[in-house]
Amino acid sequence: MNVGVNMLLWATRVTREHVAALQAIKAAGADGVEIPIMEGEVAAYRELGKLLDELGLKRTSSMAFVTPEVNPVSDDPKRRQAAVDNLKWLIECAHALGAPVICGPMYQTIGAFTGNGPTETELERAAEALRSVAPLACQAGVTLAMEPLNRFECYMLNTLSDGAALTDRIGHPNVGILFDTFHANIEEKDPIGAIRRHGRVIKHFHCSANDRGIPGQDHVDWAGTFRALHGIGYDGWLVIEAFGRALPGLAAATKIWRDLFADALDVARVGVPFARETWERTL
Repeated sequence: MNVGVNMLLWATRVTREHVAALQAIKAAGADGVEIPIMEGEVAAYRELGKLLDELGLKRTSSMAFVTPEVNPVSDDPKRRQAAVDNLKWLIECAHALGAPVICGPMYQTIGAFTGNGPTETELERAAEALRSVAPLACQAGVTLAMEPLNRFECYMLNTLSDGAALTDRIGHPNVGILFDTFHANIEEKDPIGAIRRHGRVIKHFHCSANDRGIPGQDHVDWAGTFRALHGIGYDGWLVIEAFGRALPGLAAATKIWRDLFADALDVARVGVPFARETWERTL
């Protein structure tokens, strides 16, 4: 099991300018970091991978479709193809970075709504897009972990049950689900029970406080959650995801209107030991 910290707290594009934060995260006891892949060239992610190697940090990666022009469930075939092309680029970037996981809402444009729940046609479009790139991901050694989000951010996948159904529809071992405790806190009637029922599809895990602050300083049942993960034999990453106000655009998108911690690095300094100690205590 590896404990990581998502770098979206500091940047949407991580570069050598973030060495001090990366070093501090390493000093806090993290095994690695989660790198957002939103823009840039494949070569830049290869160089970033070399930097992380120098710092002794492993890595995973995250993504999101943020414009309507890139949407795997759109009625417009050009927008669907743009999403498939973007997924191929993401896989190439993750491979260059040395990240064995790409996670995120890779089944629709975030924040795009139709006013209804997902249709059979949309579900099949999402499955077709992921199914078409899954062999490429497998060849690159990259697992695709789809993230169910809360109802205020997406409509295609809101619960782990939704995610399990789409995973089964896709039918490829390299595609599964990212379970995020923030979203589960909103959408699941029984988050721990959901893990026990559908744990077979969980490929990645986000430790996210119910207020998107520091895990352990919230009301998520972390001990019960980790016991459930142990019960399904989960041995992947525990990545701490928190959000702050340092990036105005991202703060607006994630609806962060107040400070949730005194210092962004406290997320690593406090959160990493908490996650590791709670995980080990619940073995």
